[in-house]
Amino acid sequence: MQVPFIDLSRQHRALADEIDRALHGVLEHGQFILGPQVKAFEGEFAAYCQTREAVAVASGTDAIRLALEALGVGRGCEVITTPFTFMSTAGMVSQLGASPVFADISPDTSTLDPDRVAEKITGRTKAILPVHLYGHPADMGPLMDLARRHGLWVIEDAAQAVGAAYHGQRVGSLGHVGCFSFFPTKNLGGLGDGGCVTTNDHALAERIRMLRQHGSRTKYRHEVLGWNSRLDELQAAVLRVKLRYLEAWTQRRRELAGWYRERLGALPIRLPVERAGHQAVYHLYTIRTRRRDELQRDMRARGIETMVHYPVPLHQQPVYRRERFGDLPESERASREVLSLPLFPELTTDELAAVASALTAFPWPLEPGEAKQDEPISASPVEI
Repeated sequence: MQVPFIDLSRQHRALADEIDRALHGVLEHGQFILGPQVKAFEGEFAAYCQTREAVAVASGTDAIRLALEALGVGRGCEVITTPFTFMSTAGMVSQLGASPVFADISPDTSTLDPDRVAEKITGRTKAILPVHLYGHPADMGPLMDLARRHGLWVIEDAAQAVGAAYHGQRVGSLGHVGCFSFFPTKNLGGLGDGGCVTTNDHALAERIRMLRQHGSRTKYRHEVLGWNSRLDELQAAVLRVKLRYLEAWTQRRRELAGWYRERLGALPIRLPVERAGHQAVYHLYTIRTRRRDELQRDMRARGIETMVHYPVPLHQQPVYRRERFGDLPESERASREVLSLPLFPELTTDELAAVASALTAFPWPLEPGEAKQDEPISASPVEI
């Protein structure tokens, strides 16, 4: 059986009539930039994220950039973040003239290790930028404690984690500001790029609204140098339709993750861990094995599409080749071992079974001393 890593057409077919009506409504209304759909979506998304404010922008990358700029991050500042994520997280820090400082990850969740973050704080540190990777919340309690002690901002990169929760509180509401992406493959995805910034700080939200609109609150009056970063009405209309289904999709993702855990638990691979008090939304279901490349080739030959998130940690990217970040062994190890399996709400149980069968059929004899490397990590997993 051929199993795709993701098939967006299945979701779109199921919602085609509703999306067509939403798009038609925008076309009939005739306002395509910062109109009633964007305003309504911002209110609905803020309520979903348990925040007072949401500011819709053109992409998840722009959400990070505008949040950083609104908080005064710029030349001479340092921002502590993870090297094990997509480039936009640290890239926006660098684009603003600040310096990304990479702290290593926890081996069980692949999110920022608060103890490693504490080691990196200096007098130039302005903010901490954790990533809720793969849909699992970062360990926000200790990170917020560090921020309070040192007077730092916390900017959540929640691009992969819409709806995830940390001790009952939704991501995007835990730090000073949250940044979301609506890239089509995300759990809440549009028909193109889109993003949003969430916060409980009204003044901060107003500043981000000004920055997204060329530094203007009133037409033709520009108070600061801003950007053109606006979610358009068509995207907002589509996202409003999809937001109504997000909870059901998240539950389905969690069910599929539970089935994977049940079927793959006996294999010599590391399965995703969900820490106690953390509710993951499984944007990705990412296993770990030292035989990653060999396994991926074998899965491809069996018709199973997989992906690697991420093969090169940021501190080893060519763009940072002149920088000295020191050793980040857990991030480097993860980049050699991670493999993401198909998981999306429309994945069928037959397809999931085919993935599990392909993994089980892989020749798993271990070399001496290797078994310990691939034993599951103990980190108080909870029921999925």
